[in-house]
Amino acid sequence: MRFVVATEAAARTVEVPGGLLRIAPPHRLERLGTFEQGNELIAVVDLPPPGDDGPLDAAELVLALDGVADPGNLGTIIRLADWFGVRRIWCAEGSVDAFNPKTVQASMGSVFRVEVFTVALPVRLARARGEGARVYAADMAGAPVFEAELQRPAVLMLGSESHGLSDAARGQADQVLRVPGGGGAESLNVAMAAMALCMEFERRLQS
Repeated sequence: MRFVVATEAAARTVEVPGGLLRIAPPHRLERLGTFEQGNELIAVVDLPPPGDDGPLDAAELVLALDGVADPGNLGTIIRLADWFGVRRIWCAEGSVDAFNPKTVQASMGSVFRVEVFTVALPVRLARARGEGARVYAADMAGAPVFEAELQRPAVLMLGSESHGLSDAARGQADQVLRVPGGGGAESLNVAMAAMALCMEFERRLQS
């Protein structure tokens, strides 16, 4: 963290080393911040250096996102990845930036613990398969995840709610999964589907 800019009132409620704290009037924070209102404290940090996107570890699960354009959805997925111990996410080229302000906000800090790589997704999936990983695609036409055999190392691939998976990415899937449900909703958004599927992967790992 380089420094923190805060209003006088906000500065009294947080513990920041004195050398890093800058006091600014509320109107200045409103101009600097990305919230519609309530911009009382802003941290200025360096982007984390690029990590190593090497072969998957034996028990690793990676999330692969194809065409996810909503920053709130990406931020939520980064946060749930952090919860389930997923250390990296592959985003197809053209996806929303992991450091979009709304993505950072929705991630609640997890964006600094989960590596997000922008990749040529079909190529990266093929490489992972060649290294021994099994690729699972989420789709409404797939098999119920509760009945599927889930192997690790694994890549769980999800597409946007509006467009789904591209043909090139889908062609790299070893198995297609779905979240079973019996209600009237047409679909789940990508973050909700990721949560349900990651929970089942985690349950199998712990059982």
